[in-house]
Amino acid sequence: MANKPVGDVTAVRPDGTPCRAPIVFIPGFMLDRDLWTDVERSLSGIAPTLHPDLRLATSIDDMAQQALKFSPERFTLVGFSMGGYVAREMARLAPDRVERLVLIATSCRADTPDRGRAKAAAAVEPQRFGGIARSAIRQSLSPRNANDAQLVERIRQMSLRLGPDTWQRQLAFRRDGDCAKLSEITCPTLIITGRDDRLRSNAEAEELRDGITGARLVRVPTGHMVPLENPRILARIIRAFIFVSTVAGQASHNLKRLERPGSTRGRRKGT
Repeated sequence: MANKPVGDVTAVRPDGTPCRAPIVFIPGFMLDRDLWTDVERSLSGIAPTLHPDLRLATSIDDMAQQALKFSPERFTLVGFSMGGYVAREMARLAPDRVERLVLIATSCRADTPDRGRAKAAAAVEPQRFGGIARSAIRQSLSPRNANDAQLVERIRQMSLRLGPDTWQRQLAFRRDGDCAKLSEITCPTLIITGRDDRLRSNAEAEELRDGITGARLVRVPTGHMVPLENPRILARIIRAFIFVSTVAGQASHNLKRLERPGSTRGRRKGT
């Protein structure tokens, strides 16, 4: 389905009170809206949730432009991994529209030469495309989830749904890095990183926190695939962050509690 500008999206709870600003979700490399399915269940009733169709985008900047055309006048923005690069560009392009920004398992660093060569080597003829390799998916999960065949296949199916053309386009995306531009982001920002993330380091999360004025960093007990490995705790953190302007003290307390090393409440079975 092609993106359509949605203008101002509003919703009300059963008691007639308005929901918070819509939440726009931006997934990562070769992932679709199923990345957020379990998180959305725990956010129901808080705000409308929206998913821009970015399959035809040709670059990070193009993704950001397309997502903004799709998004309402004001919204909370959540970006995962590659989607974090897109989300930050959106926040810079439309600072008056992004109320809050959540960056999950992402970085501001540019692709290294080795990463660029690996992406080039991954290019295949469309007829040979078989989705993201299971070995690569396992590497993106925490050690305790790496052998969860059902979870691995769920991630692989997302890449198969997006297909070989999207695979080729997203492989060609340049991530030039935006560490020097982080200070341009002015909205309240939350950084979330997995303690067992083998793709993105804690140092990269700290660079985001330190570069964006007032940003907070929360570490959760997962690998890279935070929305799938521990959706309930992620939803609780996002919920607390969304309400921070009206219940600042309680939200701050909740974020600190969820960041504790021993926090396991809401953890999915096997996480």
